[in-house]
Amino acid sequence: MFDPTDLYRLDEDIPELTDPVLLYHFEGFVDAGATGRLAMAHLLAKLDNRVIVTFDHDRLLDYRSRRPIMIFDTDRWTDFDTPRLAIHLVHDLEGRPFLMMTGPEPDREWEAFVGAVRALADRFGVSRLVTAHGIPMAVPHTRPLGLTPHGTKPEALQNLAGYGVSPFGRVQVPGSVAALIEYRLGADGRDAVGLAVHVPHYLAQAEYPQAAVTALDAISLCTGLIFPMDELRAAAARTTAEIQEQIQASEELATAIKGLEQQYDAFTGGAQQNNLIENIRVPTGEELAAQFERFLAEREERDS
Repeated sequence: MFDPTDLYRLDEDIPELTDPVLLYHFEGFVDAGATGRLAMAHLLAKLDNRVIVTFDHDRLLDYRSRRPIMIFDTDRWTDFDTPRLAIHLVHDLEGRPFLMMTGPEPDREWEAFVGAVRALADRFGVSRLVTAHGIPMAVPHTRPLGLTPHGTKPEALQNLAGYGVSPFGRVQVPGSVAALIEYRLGADGRDAVGLAVHVPHYLAQAEYPQAAVTALDAISLCTGLIFPMDELRAAAARTTAEIQEQIQASEELATAIKGLEQQYDAFTGGAQQNNLIENIRVPTGEELAAQFERFLAEREERDS
């Protein structure tokens, strides 16, 4: 029988922990607006942390599908960007320890990897596992971002009721390691929560800091952890201002966003039932994204 603990290596000096939360996010699956990546990178940049667990990336990753970067300088190879899937020990602003698992999503041995996560959850006495990512939705950036919380225990989602009811029913979607962890560990009776932030579909391919702000605010609500948010909120405000500048400079974009706002307000009940759409066709995410790209290209040509 394969031992899942063979998939990771523990640091030699790990303090005793009391019911820590484990946050996790893997790169490679759907993450509209780079929501999960930005959120986790922000925490690692702003909070004290160190790596306490490293996974065997040689066994878990397919290098030919996601080739790591190497640096060639003149006549020799000088660097290799070694992939790292690891767990960090982090402390929030009040000094409370928690764990954060980040890195590329495993390409193979998913069940063995979930077994390794289960063993580590037992080893550290993890009280709750939480993951967050962004999903593209037909919503305007001018409205508060929505969120679909899900989890293995209904009581764990009570503090997130303010985000409203999930717009989804029963759906079939491609699997991910993050979802499999929640599913398998939930079957064990463990407390696991997932947070899917609703990112405007026309911004899904860009970095959208406001989505990371929404994710971290929701994580705080369901874990009690306190994070430094000032710089991330400032980045979100700058991004929103840049988007507004683009919209104001393009009548086509302004009309498209107005139509999307009316559709959103009609759906949420925030608008009157008559004269909601005013014959404005709501564009697709691809059309809006293309319009933003055209505007940016034209502005770069003017500035050059």
